Amino acid sequence: MRIAIDAMGGDKAPAEIVTGALRAAQDFGVGLWLVGDENEIRRHLPSQLPSNVDIVHSTQVVGMDEAPMQAHRKKKDSSVAVAIRLHAEGKAAAVLSAGNTGAASTSALFTLRPIPGIDRPGIATVFPTQKNPLVLMDAGANVDCRPRHLAEFALMGAAYARTVQNIIPGTKNELRADQLPTVGLLSIGEEEGKGNELTKATYKLLKENEALGLYKYFGNVEGRDIALGTVDVVVCDGFVGNVVLKVAEGFAKMFAGSLREALVRDVRSKLGALFLRPALLDFKKRLDYTEYGGAALLGVNGVCIICHGSSDWRSIYSAIRIAKQTVEADITGTIREAARHLPAARDKEPVDVDKAVIDRDASVPVASTMSLNEAASHSQSAS
Repeated sequence: MRIAIDAMGGDKAPAEIVTGALRAAQDFGVGLWLVGDENEIRRHLPSQLPSNVDIVHSTQVVGMDEAPMQAHRKKKDSSVAVAIRLHAEGKAAAVLSAGNTGAASTSALFTLRPIPGIDRPGIATVFPTQKNPLVLMDAGANVDCRPRHLAEFALMGAAYARTVQNIIPGTKNELRADQLPTVGLLSIGEEEGKGNELTKATYKLLKENEALGLYKYFGNVEGRDIALGTVDVVVCDGFVGNVVLKVAEGFAKMFAGSLREALVRDVRSKLGALFLRPALLDFKKRLDYTEYGGAALLGVNGVCIICHGSSDWRSIYSAIRIAKQTVEADITGTIREAARHLPAARDKEPVDVDKAVIDRDASVPVASTMSLNEAASHSQSAS
């Protein structure tokens, strides 16, 4: 198995990307294509290149602040575009990038194309919980959704949940082979009638689609259920999902900072921290995003992992592990087969990738509020 790595993408590229990739190639037994400026990449490689690592030279790099459509159209030889083409051509089993999130998502949509029957590919983000890691779908790729789109997110999230639980630390009770992932619909109350028009209509559709045998439908869940791990998959539109992600990220940073201050406040606190060190390290590992690697763009014909823009080598290392496991579990094939049976697929309009929503902020592994059409308009006005 070979994985294509955008070696030039990210705030710490190519040094951290190359370091994480080399360690992953050694530990996971995967072959890697390091895509980018060959001279820059070789500066961070040993004199003797490992036999399972090769360099694919590209002449362009997409900046973190570049408009996605402009990058897609004008930088065909960018490291992210070349890496995704290697995947599309079958030379790589998966692709990974920590660069411009919007550019990576746009290139994946246009190059890999959506799976037949899936109208809106979405981003699956993993959350640590009191129980097992939880998949939030969609984390920002589509801010305006219809009920059938959320039904697709439920299907894809359920397919991904089992893979996530097999590779993320902190899983207490992994799903058995005969156990279906539990799906919950994010709303403002547990009762069926709670929520806006979208959630009310989606509730019925998710309940109907439970008969497909792909997941067990829990019903509505509230925001607090995410941290509690009430379900395996939480479904919402990308607007809500992105807000949830950003709020959680802010609280996590606040909690970590407050805890750090409390543990070094005085001598007694420092002594207590010393005794608590093993437990604190275990706690940190469960909450450390570097263990989660990146977010999967589900619904395209391939395995595309989008990493945090500030990823260090540990994040890249974990993301490659996730990519490998996702390929081995054939998540794409599972989604493709399941999508054939979606009742909502019978009356869809043709897939229009221009409706997808792409983020230009590569600091987080999600997309947010700029559509491809808007990005194209932005690019034209900026030209």
